[in-house]
Amino acid sequence: MRAFVRVQGAQICATEGAVFEVNRFRGREAGDVIELSDVFLLGEGEHARVGTPTIEGASVTAKILMNKRGDKKLVIKRLRRKGFHKKRGHRQEISVIQIQSIQG
Repeated sequence: MRAFVRVQGAQICATEGAVFEVNRFRGREAGDVIELSDVFLLGEGEHARVGTPTIEGASVTAKILMNKRGDKKLVIKRLRRKGFHKKRGHRQEISVIQIQSIQG
């Protein structure tokens, strides 16, 4: 079974057992089970149900495998002919989740 779900502002196509990296869930630790209730599409092919905008009563259960930080992204600012340059780095906070079950 397949479901399109909103997770931390991003939409993912979830199947049971799939592993995703999403924005970190604040206040949640590794091993916690979360329930995602914003399901937009449920099922496959002719048997798919489409929500308006979400499907009532449908939910996806996921387990947080780990919390980590993503790769460093560099932001470089320069001004031509002024000798000005500034280099900053940023690392995004990430939660790795695994889809356990899809109900609906």
